[in-house]
Amino acid sequence: MATPPVYDDKATAQHAQGADVAIEEARHSVDDGVPEKIDRQNYDRVDKEVAKYASDVAIEIPPEKNDQLRKMIDRRVLWIMITTYFLQAIDKGTMSFASIMGIQEDNNLKGQDYSWLTTCIYITILIVEYPQNWIITRVPIAKYLSFSIIAWGTVLACTAATHNFVGLVAVRTLLGLFESACQPAFIVLSAMWYRREEQAARVTYWYMMNGAQQVVGGLLAYCFSLISGGPLKSWQWLFLAYGVISVIYGVFVGWYMPDSPMRAKCFSEEDKRLMVERVRDNQTGLQSRKLRMDHVWEAFRDPQVWGYSLIALTTTLPTSGLGAFQGIIIKSFGFSVLETQLLAMVLGFYIIIVLLGSVWIVKRTSQNLLTMLGFVIPSFIGTILLMTVTPDTLARKVGLLICYYITLSFWSAQTLALSMISRNIAGTTKKSVAVATNFVFWSAGNSIGPQVFLSWDGPRYFIAFATHLGCYCLLVIVIVGLRFYLNHQNNKRDKMAAEGVVAADPKNIVHGFEDLTDLQNLSFRYVI
Repeated sequence: MATPPVYDDKATAQHAQGADVAIEEARHSVDDGVPEKIDRQNYDRVDKEVAKYASDVAIEIPPEKNDQLRKMIDRRVLWIMITTYFLQAIDKGTMSFASIMGIQEDNNLKGQDYSWLTTCIYITILIVEYPQNWIITRVPIAKYLSFSIIAWGTVLACTAATHNFVGLVAVRTLLGLFESACQPAFIVLSAMWYRREEQAARVTYWYMMNGAQQVVGGLLAYCFSLISGGPLKSWQWLFLAYGVISVIYGVFVGWYMPDSPMRAKCFSEEDKRLMVERVRDNQTGLQSRKLRMDHVWEAFRDPQVWGYSLIALTTTLPTSGLGAFQGIIIKSFGFSVLETQLLAMVLGFYIIIVLLGSVWIVKRTSQNLLTMLGFVIPSFIGTILLMTVTPDTLARKVGLLICYYITLSFWSAQTLALSMISRNIAGTTKKSVAVATNFVFWSAGNSIGPQVFLSWDGPRYFIAFATHLGCYCLLVIVIVGLRFYLNHQNNKRDKMAAEGVVAADPKNIVHGFEDLTDLQNLSFRYVI
């Protein structure tokens, strides 16, 4: 019988060299016939807070109790993530709605000035993403999220006081700084509170608020557009109202949301113990304050980390440009300002349908990457038609509007890739590096996106849409490559388990809280 791995510092360093080294060591243990040791949790590698609630062996939780715990967590954590992301999305989207409400004229914006107001946010996020993720893994996460919401609400309200390009760049840069904590924190929270099979749906629920903000934001922007008198312009009321609401909500988050299962005073000690136990079989760890350099180097050498990052780049580059210029593009089809604000709501409904539809298909088929591929096809079709059809009749204008909507179908790839990071990357430090790398690419894509919409190329923007087609082609290549790589890794470990290597048995989840990476832990299996 094989010897379960003993995880001391030397073994950790050896495992960090990659999955092949770990596989070879495990096979030697079988060949040498070493007597089996008692397989217990190594508390030296478990976070002290987690160790107080983690049992020495895995505990099976009855399905009814597991459902009860999940519902309790949804009420305290999920709806906070959903509401927070909705506020962040609507706060970030105010500039798109304000673009046709007079903000450009009142601030004397010219040429590419408007594009830079979106780009500066993501350049800031790109710079601060690694330190931001380092902070998130070392502070009470709910309290830090609360601070970030209050800070970005304050900055958003200050946007109403700007009167030139420099002032707008200043507030938008600060907005990017404080909003950069939101998505990385949510990925950590999803992995901390939810089982792997629950995470894709939970990530989709909060990420589809991008669509909800289009619906609600479009309706509210329509209402604000009706303001024609008073001390402030309509776009100023828009920023001021959203900012004040965000500040009030941020205070509430700090009071209501628990930092972790271990610190959740709203739950009983027994429920906290079971909440910790229910995520053991994720085998991605729960919490660790220790920086492990072997995790860092492994993250930078892992092909899947770069695969998810490239998905972020190739989806956010089109998204950011289409989002920032949605009002201008839709208005160019021949619709009025008020009609454009209302038509943006339809786009929001479509995004929600795409994201819910994709997660439904994943739940039915367990095929994340193939689902991504399927949803990229409409994006190709919509973009090609936007480039080739002219809006010279009412029917064509409506047809181009529909093409613009279906172009956003690729958004499902971005959402599912985020959920795969939380499910497929194990080890706190490695996950932190992977998330930071992902959002660096995410920020780069968002920074570049508005810049390919050149002012002299409007309103058809052929160069921008041609760039988007290139992104979709690269996206398909990356998805296919990721599927091949992850399948290969799973098959290799399945073969080891069939040969009798206990360390590769997917049922061996005793070491789920020991802060091991997915490459170090041979019983780990990747979702594809």
